[in-house]
Amino acid sequence: MSSPAEHAMSKLVSQFYAKAEAEPFREPVDWKSLGLFDYPQVVKKPMDLGLVKKNLNEGKYKTIHDAAADVRLIWKNCMTYNADGSDFYLLAENMSKKFEEKFAKLLAEHGGGAGEASSDGGDQYEDPTPEEKRTFAKLLYKISKEELGTVIVDLDAKCPTALVKNSAEDEVEINVDLISPKVFSETMTFVKRCCGDNGGSVAKKKKVATKKSKPGN
Repeated sequence: MSSPAEHAMSKLVSQFYAKAEAEPFREPVDWKSLGLFDYPQVVKKPMDLGLVKKNLNEGKYKTIHDAAADVRLIWKNCMTYNADGSDFYLLAENMSKKFEEKFAKLLAEHGGGAGEASSDGGDQYEDPTPEEKRTFAKLLYKISKEELGTVIVDLDAKCPTALVKNSAEDEVEINVDLISPKVFSETMTFVKRCCGDNGGSVAKKKKVATKKSKPGN
């Protein structure tokens, strides 16, 4: 992770940690004291802002996308455990939206070098060109609903910053500009394989109607 990007990410996480509304997310959920005995069964990988700050300070993240993935896990855990529409669910949803706005600005400032989440490591991927992004956006309109669902699930797992979820309208927006180079390459390969085509121009975002299941309580 580049030093400027690392410092920017540390500052961003610290800003969220300091927010008054972030109080429930600063430390691990004390599920025993709260009597939430099903919490470990529902939330498989607990995460909190204090731990993300610690990991950043100790240089444990290879990229800022790795750190962002842990921040997103905090909101996701809360929204998974708490019922849709509950106070905690809405709080996590609001924090998630604010974080994605700030993180998108951070990415814009630090460019592709701040880039992709690490997984297998090693391989370097070029940032997609504007033409490749337009081609990808157009191809999304040509694949089947099932194939599009596969793309969304894959992006949610590998690059969730590229998905903007609207729970009120049961929609998901795919922001091509926020897909990391590695994930873009993999997803483009899949989409091309689905339709065997590589069309022209269209918008950089795609709205997708999705069915949303209720989270556990």
